[in-house]
Amino acid sequence: MTPLDEAADPARLLATEREARRRLESLSALLPVVASTLDIHEIFERVSAIAKEALAHDALGIQLLQVERNTIVAYVVSDHPVSGSWEYPILRELDEPELDFIADDAWFEDDSQIAVMKGRFVPGDTAKSPPGEMTVKLDGPRSRLVREHGFRSYLRVPLRREGRRIGSLVFAARPAGRFEASQVDMAHRIADHVALALAHKHLAEEAERAAEARARATLLEERVAELVKRADEREGFHRCVGESRPWMEVLKQATRVAGTDTTVLLTGESGTGKEVVARFIHRGSPRAKGPLVAVNCAALPENLLESELFGYERGAFSGALTSKPGRVEQAAGGVLFLDEVGEMTLSLQSKLLRVLQEREFQRLGGTRTQKADVRVIAATNRDLAAAIQKNEFREDLYYRLRVFEIPLPPLRERRDDVLLLAEAFLSDLETSLRRGTEGISPEARETLLAHDWPGNIRELRNAIERAVILADGGPIRAEHLPLGPARKAVPNGRPEDGPPSLPEGTNLEAMEKAVIQRALAQARHNKSKAARLLGLTRAQLYFRLEKYGLVDLEP
Repeated sequence: MTPLDEAADPARLLATEREARRRLESLSALLPVVASTLDIHEIFERVSAIAKEALAHDALGIQLLQVERNTIVAYVVSDHPVSGSWEYPILRELDEPELDFIADDAWFEDDSQIAVMKGRFVPGDTAKSPPGEMTVKLDGPRSRLVREHGFRSYLRVPLRREGRRIGSLVFAARPAGRFEASQVDMAHRIADHVALALAHKHLAEEAERAAEARARATLLEERVAELVKRADEREGFHRCVGESRPWMEVLKQATRVAGTDTTVLLTGESGTGKEVVARFIHRGSPRAKGPLVAVNCAALPENLLESELFGYERGAFSGALTSKPGRVEQAAGGVLFLDEVGEMTLSLQSKLLRVLQEREFQRLGGTRTQKADVRVIAATNRDLAAAIQKNEFREDLYYRLRVFEIPLPPLRERRDDVLLLAEAFLSDLETSLRRGTEGISPEARETLLAHDWPGNIRELRNAIERAVILADGGPIRAEHLPLGPARKAVPNGRPEDGPPSLPEGTNLEAMEKAVIQRALAQARHNKSKAARLLGLTRAQLYFRLEKYGLVDLEP
């Protein structure tokens, strides 16, 4: 080696180092660009132009994973127009490591419309060793890039956000063999800037979605409050009293569906307020000015229920001296509320199904088909899915009714509402019964809160009505609330080992009286202590003492 060669080598190395530093410094211009907007598509061309200073390419592409749709969305920008974006399926497992990939060439064989690409994975920090060179066929969109734009070589590196792969950044060039393994590190640096822009956009979208969700929640709460206020002003016993979370969720669901004409199915135990919710939905619907016509499907036998629903023509049956419109006609322009719809017979269910599907019906004994301009809200305390299994309810009707189901919680799951409901009933009953009271005593309040309310809101209202009468103008005390026995929850609906065997002819009342006498004796006739021993409230114990003539029992 001559002295000139020795001098040239350091100069060459210095020039190479300066060029590498210049390329790195050129990337600093990317930061203000990616921070300037939330839309990556708006700045993609500028990102490509700046990145060319660091890593020469003819086109830059982004492939973004849409995991929930099992697709990849690709977008390409180049010095010649490339037709927008396209989608194709995710073919690789998402948990596979995303390796850096270089394609050295791409071409078409014979007259094939599908391009063939020769490429190789670039070794990196991965536990899985990449394979050597491979030849693969390209899909339609990427074959068009080769055919229409002449891109023959590619360099692909992964895009990540918070350590998770979100897609790939792809550099493309027209000449074959343009990219080398030494350029992968620079490609990763560019990908980091692009990922930063995508993260910025992602956070902004999350914030926007959260703000929209809060706005929708606020509007929904305002609408709920408006409908509740209307109920308080006009509905009397059908007011929507309650502030507990389960009850407010019911009202929110009801408000969401109220503005539509969708069929609603209200489910839950008897006495949970299904008619209250039905009226709430009616008040918030476009049919609010129309009637709400309620039919109790369990209160009438099949033949009477059919004529009640659909009406009848003169002479349809013995005693039908004139024609009469049914509830479906009476509810025209409004809402038909079918309470206890699970009690309908199968033959009547088929006729109701026609009303829901075809919006038409015929009067009993008639031949003229009439239009049913009604919205149907149905309610049941039965398990309709179980009834279907027993062939007691039509499956097709079940799904027509269950377009929008709202389950109503039992009162024992709304304990925060018990006293609110009691006070509301007390106020209404004092007016209707024309009997004032001095309110509900603290002891009575404890009794109300401790009870399980197997009869739900209906039981609570009846208890308050009786208490108003017994209070005779004074305060309502615990002994004025003769509540039934609390219903204890049992796993799987029955004791684990089954109920104990009892001899035939067992006198249940005699057994209960004996147990109460034993508890009184053990508690030395301290009734509060005896109630605790029996797992009863004082009011429940007093009720049994009166029942068995033990009130004046002396020790």
